[in-house]
Amino acid sequence: MSNKIISIINQKGGVGKTTTVINLAAGLALKGKKILVIDLDPQGNATTGFGLSNTESSEKTIYSVLNGNKKITEVIQPTKFENLSLISSNVDLSGLEVETAGDSRRAFKLKDELMSLIHDSRASYEYVLIDCPPSLSLLTIMALVASNEILVPLQTEFFALEGLTQLIKTIERIKSNLNPSLNIRGILLTMFDKRNNLSSQVESEARNYFKDKVYLSVVPRNVRLSEAPSHGIPVLVYDKSCPGSKAYFNLTDEFLDQDKLEVTAA
Repeated sequence: MSNKIISIINQKGGVGKTTTVINLAAGLALKGKKILVIDLDPQGNATTGFGLSNTESSEKTIYSVLNGNKKITEVIQPTKFENLSLISSNVDLSGLEVETAGDSRRAFKLKDELMSLIHDSRASYEYVLIDCPPSLSLLTIMALVASNEILVPLQTEFFALEGLTQLIKTIERIKSNLNPSLNIRGILLTMFDKRNNLSSQVESEARNYFKDKVYLSVVPRNVRLSEAPSHGIPVLVYDKSCPGSKAYFNLTDEFLDQDKLEVTAA
């Protein structure tokens, strides 16, 4: 069984990263895949988006794993959704960079823990999705070192592609120094507004440049998408027929097709 570790990453904030993590995870879980979400953002939005608290100073967070106090298996929490587990985050995580300054192997800490989890017969996650913070910080580097693939949500607005070139440089550096097997799985266009010419322009530029790496599914601007997190549920459950849900259901199918193609190619 393939265990894939996928970071959802863009160093710009507000591009639909956490929304994508929550709804792709929910879509995959609804298809019967066993999913683990790791909230690696000190803001803890993926945590609250699944209805868990990010304010309790609980020991059961990713911070306790990365600072060496807990094993990864001890902090996995169930969500109220079948097939979907979560490792939560809270604001304590923002201190990690300073606290681990003396540790030369700190970039590999998340990878080491995830390797032990994947080799643990009790944990049979098909996909581990990591919600990265909106910066190219130590946490993001830890995620990139631990991942096989990355998925980049790209907001269809003016400076979107400039930010992406910076991200790609970082990915290339990580590949040459720390994780040669890291690949871009796909780029997801988000916050698309069909009345706005700029959205279409960014879409065609992204497709010209990244070709078939850009998913056909495009996530529109959608009120229901922004309402769902305050209820602690994915939009796929909150309102399964809204345009945002349809986009994430389509993305889930495209995402799974990528692995089917890989199996047939192999």
